[in-house]
Amino acid sequence: MPDIILPINHQQSSHCETGVVATLLQSKGIDMSEPMAFGLASALTFAYLPFVKISGMPLIAYRMPPKTIIKKICKKLNIELESRKFSNPEAGMQALDKELVKGNLVGLQSSVYWLPYFPEDMRFHFNAHNLVVYGKTEQGDYLISDPVFENPVTCAYEDLKNARFAKGALAAKGLMYVIRSAPRQCDLAQTIKPAIKKTAKMMNGLVLPYFGLKGIRHMAKQIRQLDKKPIKYTRLYLAHIVRMQEEIGTGGAGFRFMYASFLEQASEKTNTPAFKECAESATYVGDLWREFAMLAVKYCKKRSDISLNEIANKLEQVADQEAKLSKLLLNAAA
Repeated sequence: MPDIILPINHQQSSHCETGVVATLLQSKGIDMSEPMAFGLASALTFAYLPFVKISGMPLIAYRMPPKTIIKKICKKLNIELESRKFSNPEAGMQALDKELVKGNLVGLQSSVYWLPYFPEDMRFHFNAHNLVVYGKTEQGDYLISDPVFENPVTCAYEDLKNARFAKGALAAKGLMYVIRSAPRQCDLAQTIKPAIKKTAKMMNGLVLPYFGLKGIRHMAKQIRQLDKKPIKYTRLYLAHIVRMQEEIGTGGAGFRFMYASFLEQASEKTNTPAFKECAESATYVGDLWREFAMLAVKYCKKRSDISLNEIANKLEQVADQEAKLSKLLLNAAA
């Protein structure tokens, strides 16, 4: 089979799914930035899930679950999206090839661990990484626009198959998605305020103590209780939190900065100056998340006299500021 190379505007992004969404929508002529995709999907949140394990540690999420962003964006903008999963890996790869032959860009969910173009120290068992396949070489290698990287990359057939069908938490089961049709014009402005209201309400959390502000405070409580655990476990636990915050996609602080960028754009598109004040507040929250991560890293590396109580206090400060941001958002979007 000769080379298949489809036109694509590859762009390095802050986060894999928002980057993929922006790339796929731009290929259909829709002017969509990565922050706008994130904000319109009301993807900003927090969840501490002790019953879902990543490398034996609780899943900590700073955004809505994988695929939420593209599903919500397509629904709001009347875009036809087709998603498929597969029980048979070979069938999943054949379906990918057929879409490429048809001239369609294909979004995939995959495991970071099995993608050889990732540096070895960045590979671990995380099954919710998104990327776009835009072609295949005569030799059988796939051409990939991975939002994490500055330039497009290639991946061998077996490696991509392993990445798509890796088992474990958040297993993708070969998930692929293709945009079938999209309107010529999309009015983004009318969807902005409802999306912001939904985000603000979700930040307050659900009934269970694992989501939103309740979840952040719950994690602070768990950190305080680490003084009863062996020091090795304590350091592994804190290092896991930092990895989930700073290395998985764009993490906790990065998502707050991205949301601040969305609010700046929202202010201009809706002529709502109050959103700029909200953007400043979201940036401050992001700064606090970074300060929390720095304290945790210092504790793990024994670089200074940092206590678990100090780390937990910083996290509770984060929760207090996210509560203020939620109120600002509700008032501005009213």
